[in-house]
Amino acid sequence: MTDDNYYMKAALLEASRAFSRGDVPVGALIVRGSEVLSSGSDLKASDPTEHAEIIAIRSCASRSGHWNLSGCTLYVTLEPCPMCAGACVNARVSRVVYGARNYRSGAGGTLYNILHDTRLNHVCEVRAGVMETECLTILQEYFLRRRKKSCSLLA
Repeated sequence: MTDDNYYMKAALLEASRAFSRGDVPVGALIVRGSEVLSSGSDLKASDPTEHAEIIAIRSCASRSGHWNLSGCTLYVTLEPCPMCAGACVNARVSRVVYGARNYRSGAGGTLYNILHDTRLNHVCEVRAGVMETECLTILQEYFLRRRKKSCSLLA
């Protein structure tokens, strides 16, 4: 198993925690070397910025006492949206590894390429599709259950 797979499995555990509490199952963690510095999963809060990546970045910066996350890798089960990709660039995250592609708002190369846009002040190395099937499966299961639940409420 590669290191990327190892850490993506940990991000999937975060996604599973979100799934079990009824939130969108996206998990993220930040790693430097072999040390996990922080983790996060999507939250259904009144705050639209409560994405797994933002939670992990905020936690890591708070714990380290510094906003600059150079040398860190962000592992996330779903390709970052433009907001999260912008946060990665602004935090100087060195590398972003994601599982499932995000065809609706992916900003890591699928729809936009914010993470690797050389016009910005920082460029993140990107690796896409790590454990993509597993990352996609948990998302599909979550939305399938939500659709079934909303249909049963209408019956």
